[in-house]
Amino acid sequence: SPFFPSRSRPGDIIFFIIVNEFCERFSYYGMRTVLVLYFKYFLLWDEDFATTIYHTFVALCYLTPILGAIVADSWLGKFKTIVYLSIVYAIGQVVMAVSAISDITDTDKNGTPDNMTFHIALSMLGLILIALGTGGIKPCVSAFGGDQFQDHQEKQRSTFFSIFYLSINAGSLISTLTTPMLRAHKCGQTQQDCYPLAFGVPAALMVVALIVFIIGSPMYTKNPPEGNIMVKFGKCVGFAVKNRFRHRSSQYPKREHWMDWAEEKYDKLLIAQVKMVLKVLFLYIPLPMFWALFDQQGSRWTFQATTMNGNFVSTVNPILILILVPVMDSVVYPLISKCFNFTPLKRMTVGMFFAALAFVAAALVQIQIDKTLPDFPSSTQGQVKFINMVNSKLEIQADNHKINLGASEDYLTFNNKFFLFLGPKQNHSVTLDNGTRNTIAITEGSQLEYEKFNDITSKPEKGANAIRQVFSSHFRNLEVHCSDWWFSLCGSAKFIIKDNNGNVCDYTQELGFGSSYTLIIPPTFRFGDCSENITSVMDMEPNSFHMAWQIPQYFLMTSGEVVFSVTGLEFSYSQAPSNMKAVLQAGWLLTVAVGNIIVLIVAEAAKLPDQWAEYILFASLLVLVCIIFAIMGYFYTYIDPAKIEAQFAEMDPEKKEKMKNLEMPRKGSVEGHKEERRSSDSSCDDEETRQTKI
Repeated sequence: SPFFPSRSRPGDIIFFIIVNEFCERFSYYGMRTVLVLYFKYFLLWDEDFATTIYHTFVALCYLTPILGAIVADSWLGKFKTIVYLSIVYAIGQVVMAVSAISDITDTDKNGTPDNMTFHIALSMLGLILIALGTGGIKPCVSAFGGDQFQDHQEKQRSTFFSIFYLSINAGSLISTLTTPMLRAHKCGQTQQDCYPLAFGVPAALMVVALIVFIIGSPMYTKNPPEGNIMVKFGKCVGFAVKNRFRHRSSQYPKREHWMDWAEEKYDKLLIAQVKMVLKVLFLYIPLPMFWALFDQQGSRWTFQATTMNGNFVSTVNPILILILVPVMDSVVYPLISKCFNFTPLKRMTVGMFFAALAFVAAALVQIQIDKTLPDFPSSTQGQVKFINMVNSKLEIQADNHKINLGASEDYLTFNNKFFLFLGPKQNHSVTLDNGTRNTIAITEGSQLEYEKFNDITSKPEKGANAIRQVFSSHFRNLEVHCSDWWFSLCGSAKFIIKDNNGNVCDYTQELGFGSSYTLIIPPTFRFGDCSENITSVMDMEPNSFHMAWQIPQYFLMTSGEVVFSVTGLEFSYSQAPSNMKAVLQAGWLLTVAVGNIIVLIVAEAAKLPDQWAEYILFASLLVLVCIIFAIMGYFYTYIDPAKIEAQFAEMDPEKKEKMKNLEMPRKGSVEGHKEERRSSDSSCDDEETRQTKI
């Protein structure tokens, strides 16, 4: 076949590997899309702790690829590593789905598990297995696909990796669209959000991925393990450090580079290759800060969306990626290159700056959201709202606050205790619990009396609406019926009010996202037109800032990702020896892991009271890192590893000492940049340079 390896029917090999990758990426991103919401709304963790566990999981997913690469290249080979770790992966996804079934321990059928420890333990076990699986197979699948093509099939291999990359983004896009809809379904005996379905479908897709991959086994080329270059790289560096430490005395002559201390054990070609890799790894030092901001799309930005009005916009990122990658390559880069030399390191700097701007945009959005939030009491104060349930206007006094009370009064803040004056000789000492909101209803018996109710102290979650009713003492025999006092969607809620005499009327309350209302049934209530007899008091305003305002920050972040990530991989592989590209891939993935760890450190250490301030802090840190990286890039000298290796191999042993003179002297030169990607030894380069989601 002109496209596929000649030993198999057209489409056979590419079908199994592409379908496997599509299903695996659907499984991973589908689970991750709703993960932080599962932590908050099912496991009932607060946002800070949910964010901590989320980023710990993502960091682990990007640490385990190093382990997977070592196992594949040193012991099991790529095929067995993929199969064994995919089994672990699938088990982890199934465990996550089971952990989300509240009915397992919800014996009292109230919608909340009775044994939360059981569900947390299962969740953590599932996430650890998933991290081992997805991280372990990450460096193996693409390389295994490249192994299926022979050296003369370079064009077919390149086309395969293009389709491979498309399957990654297609799986990511479809999963981020469908998984939130699966979660929105109601399931279980108490009709809760269906996290078992949201996790179960990705689990099923992972099982399908495993089965499809195994079915194609007879047609695969399975190269035996040949030793891991990362292990060899680490041993060479370790020996150089140890040998330099042994000869730290001034009696030993200095060597030009500290890696030259490995010459006693390793050949100079390997040492030269290690030096080239170390130059690039040095540039990696500032990069984790970019990923620290980027991966908060799945945590902080998700929580931000839950306090806004509209539908969730997590699908913006994969859609923009599919649009921006070809636009950048075909339009933006060629136009810029006509004006000045837009080198890879300059592109990466711009990408980091875009990410910082994205967090500035997120901070501006958060400021607008905060303006719509209620003014909740501090931990040492309490708040009270007064409601008049008497058939006349009242004049009351709460400490120094004199109130002419019609239907209701807005919340007032007090320090734990205040005196309520309802009339002559009617002084009451009212105690408030710290940090609480309360409603005091003034009623009429033989004299004015009051009744205190506890109010909710946070916005209703997930855009739901909280509604309660307060009766006048004249209507103790009234009944108010509604299917649910927490309404999950905006629109309207219908109430049926009836008494023991068979009188009935309906009342409809219009709702928004995240609002709270008190329905007052006053002494003047009469059956007939309920809308004229019932007073609705808004305790919390609905979310009024629309989610569409998040689109600019997603656009900036995705633009930064395309410019930074794709260019970074392309630059890295163009500057690395052909046999050490796996080392750079591991180093690149490690920057993602470190970035997620930075989120944990900064968020815990800063303890900022306002979320917008935390966004500005991260943006400021990235701008600082961006400046440092720009300076490092300015002094970086581009090299051509393929030319250096070729000339090195032709030299006599005594001339190899002049290796350092072969570096290209012109800063900003990218000669050999495209040539390196066409090297027959870099079977995964074309795919890896495009890949932003793997």
